[in-house]
Amino acid sequence: MASRKEQKEALRRERERREAQAKAAAQRRRMVGYGAGGTLAVAIVAVLAVLLLTGGGDGGGGGGEASASGDMLPSGGSVPDRRVDDLERAADAAGCELKAVSGGGAGEHTQDPAESIDYDSNPPTQGRHFEVPAEDGAYEEAPDVKELVHSLEHGRVVIWFKKSLSEEQRADLKALYDEDTYQMLLVPNETDMPYAVAASAWNREPVPGGAGRLLGCPRYDEGIFDAVRAFRDEHRSNGPEAVP
Repeated sequence: MASRKEQKEALRRERERREAQAKAAAQRRRMVGYGAGGTLAVAIVAVLAVLLLTGGGDGGGGGGEASASGDMLPSGGSVPDRRVDDLERAADAAGCELKAVSGGGAGEHTQDPAESIDYDSNPPTQGRHFEVPAEDGAYEEAPDVKELVHSLEHGRVVIWFKKSLSEEQRADLKALYDEDTYQMLLVPNETDMPYAVAASAWNREPVPGGAGRLLGCPRYDEGIFDAVRAFRDEHRSNGPEAVP
């Protein structure tokens, strides 16, 4: 069996491969966009002409809400350089706590999105979950918690944050997520968790049910960035179900 160090190295290579693929895909999209630019410009002019001729809509003045975007996870954030790699040291420096939660629920699915499930921690780390996992990504609104738990089972790490954090703090968390998005989710917590920022994962060991892992940071300060990074690197791709 490969050592944890070998697993991390394999994960790094896979992440770099996926990042290269994403960059190539973005370049292809840009090239397609150049070719379609002229047609798009003509279409925009036509639409504007129609709007002018028809009075520009219903005149209700309701554009304020529609124009808002990225309110929960604004852009423009920044993160400090990494100083601490060790998880326990990073968590201690940030005043965060580390918890192991008894495993259970691996492979146990519900098909009812309305079913209420009580989890052993807040935010959850393991347990019975919805049959379809949440996709990787940064979310303005959190997916159903049962979908997020399924993502944990697939080896994802979920970063949770309180909605009450300042705009600058939320932007910085988005910048932290953007730093390394592979098998990561960033979501606002909807259940009044006792932490300003937290991260959760579901380890495959001990078998058969594995064990949940939780990083909980009661206060927001610069140290949480290294704590979340170290937690991410320690627990990502280590779920009961290995899904790329």
